[in-house]
Amino acid sequence: MTAMSPSNAIGGAGLAPALELEIGGMTCASCATRVERKLNKLPGVEASVNYATEKARVQVPDDLNVEAVIAAVEAAGYTAVLPAPPRTAETDTPVAEAPDSVTPLRHRLVVSAVLAVPVVLLSMVPAIQFDHWQWLVLTLAAPVAVWGAWPFHRAAWINARHGGATMDTLISVGVLAALGWSLYALFFGMAGETGMRMSFHFLAVPGSGANEIYLEVAAAVTVFILAGRYIEARAKRASGAALQALLELGAKDAALLRDGVEVRVPIGTLVPGDRFVVRPGEKIATDGIIIEGASAVDASMLTGESTPVEVATGDRVVGATINVGGRLVVEVTRVGADTELARMGRLVEDAQTGKAQVQRLADRVSAVFVPIVFALSLLTLAGWLLLGAGPEVAFTAAVATLIIACPCALGLATPTALLVGTGRGSQLGILIGGPEVLEQTRRVDTIVLDKTGTVTTGRMELSGLVAADGGDTTELLRMAAAVEHGSEHPIARAIVTAAHEQSIAAGEAESFLAEPGNGARAVVDGRLVLVGRLDWIEREWAGAAAPMIRDAALAAEQAGSTVVAVAWDGAVRGLAMVGDTVKQSSAAAIGHFVRLGLTPVLLTGDNAGVAAAVGSAVGIADVRAGVSPQGKLEAIRALQAEGRVVAMVGDGVNDAAALAAADLGIAMGSGTDAAIAAGDITVVSGDLVVVADAIRLARRTLGTIKGNLFWAFAYNVAAIPLAMLGLLNPLLAGAAMAFSSVFVVTNSLRLRRFRGTA
Repeated sequence: MTAMSPSNAIGGAGLAPALELEIGGMTCASCATRVERKLNKLPGVEASVNYATEKARVQVPDDLNVEAVIAAVEAAGYTAVLPAPPRTAETDTPVAEAPDSVTPLRHRLVVSAVLAVPVVLLSMVPAIQFDHWQWLVLTLAAPVAVWGAWPFHRAAWINARHGGATMDTLISVGVLAALGWSLYALFFGMAGETGMRMSFHFLAVPGSGANEIYLEVAAAVTVFILAGRYIEARAKRASGAALQALLELGAKDAALLRDGVEVRVPIGTLVPGDRFVVRPGEKIATDGIIIEGASAVDASMLTGESTPVEVATGDRVVGATINVGGRLVVEVTRVGADTELARMGRLVEDAQTGKAQVQRLADRVSAVFVPIVFALSLLTLAGWLLLGAGPEVAFTAAVATLIIACPCALGLATPTALLVGTGRGSQLGILIGGPEVLEQTRRVDTIVLDKTGTVTTGRMELSGLVAADGGDTTELLRMAAAVEHGSEHPIARAIVTAAHEQSIAAGEAESFLAEPGNGARAVVDGRLVLVGRLDWIEREWAGAAAPMIRDAALAAEQAGSTVVAVAWDGAVRGLAMVGDTVKQSSAAAIGHFVRLGLTPVLLTGDNAGVAAAVGSAVGIADVRAGVSPQGKLEAIRALQAEGRVVAMVGDGVNDAAALAAADLGIAMGSGTDAAIAAGDITVVSGDLVVVADAIRLARRTLGTIKGNLFWAFAYNVAAIPLAMLGLLNPLLAGAAMAFSSVFVVTNSLRLRRFRGTA
């Protein structure tokens, strides 16, 4: 995704929409904190820097240019560039790929590990030590401590030049201290003498003085931390793969219709109003409306639903979905950044770039942690020396304190879980608007549901036929479909569609005349046929309806159906019941909500009979009918006034205000843009069961973040005192520090196994 630059952004109140920058040179979470603090010092700037995505989201005032923002990042010792434009269909020219940070890191790790293994073995196993073995160890360990740890030394130097210190500073100082002590012991102490032997100890040995070397610490710590960084880099690449796959789903070209002739053109040349052909097996090039043909569309890559959706003339289709049935002619409605695919990508990336409150707490801790650790390390050194324990014990404890304290896991706890969780959500058709949304899902206890298009399909369908005594329902439907064939009313379409599905050939209608608000009339097979409201027909033809017809109509209306009477030859021949049908999955979804601890409430503008029927069908006890859009907003606020934390699910323009007012707004992806813009979570498929999956995924992601933070905090709280007391060898400290980061990353990757119930 590309960032919106101030030149093409539409801002308000002097503040442009968020500018996105790619930040280079960050090696740990405290680097991200330094960049963020530097940017936020600029007048009027609000910045958020994410270490996991290596991006900064910056709101820049109109009077501040991008160059000033980039200069501020560079002043902190890092690089910043605007994201490169995506590959364009017009030119089909790929942009330069981002540098591969994983491969060089792997090479550095492999070489360092090969050199470090004999160093560790020789230093820890006296039986294999030979005369002058210590000089071989120096030969092997020095490249590891200098070249292998060079990324840490370089970052530490850059930060020192800018008056700062990061986690890399801790690592660099620890490794160089171990190397420096070893060089002193070899050249000026007794460690370089012939016949020198050394064994591994968990604790420093008093009295060893300059007889001990710490080359195995310098080498092993470097390898452990490189291994941790390598796993982090791979995990970050893997966790962002879902978003990258999403952005690459789109078609590359389209069969444009020009004067009835198909011409293959890049999709970048399409504009709204163009018409293109989609054959079976092809991807739909961009969002549009079907103007010719009928087919089934596989939208699994966007919605997570495996079953193709039937589409016909007048239906909306989304770019990147696959036509699996007949030939379609589609009129373009949206292109480029306005398409559903691009919007999904922006939502996912926005969520991954944002920060939750728990992450901001971790950032504040990281910002002050490094100087505190240096102070603790110096205090440890001085304390042991004052206690007369000897320089080797003091040195061991101080170096272990430096190494064990690196809070890398704190910086990774939130972004890695967020990357994986939102990426997995995009694969399931769930778009989470941001980290703060996760925190809301934990507290929600009430879920308010709009009826039409949310619990129900939003499409009118024929639900039943009642023929007068001695009548034929097939003939009844044939005559009604013949009249309604000339109408565009949703009820008329439902009747015509039902006749088509039952292979009933409608007769030819003549002299069609619509009666707005009442129905329609036409001549079919030489007979005048009226289709519409029963009271209208009775006004036209007094006494046309028999008592049983009136009773059947009353019962159907009380059950929530819309009743259409069909009459010819001066008498009502029967009734067609039409209604907005309940989605097959709605009842199961309500059960999932209840198990999640949510109380369902149904809001609808329909009459009480329709609302009660739908509520009964899906298992909702709290049903509120005849509610206006303003009434929905008031209902949300009334529930909140009762102390409830409310989630609202809707899909229409009339739901937008309620979605925005709710503590958690969940928009159905099949709904209007206004509803989607007002929602915190978007469910692309429009399936209510996926709403339950969205809440489960959001809660699971938040739980993973909190678990990561707990273990990262607990690790540092428990390990630092052990190191200061001299109870931890620096080698073990390095291994433990690297393991803490690996644990956080692998724990986050477990979210990739999340499965929906839909």
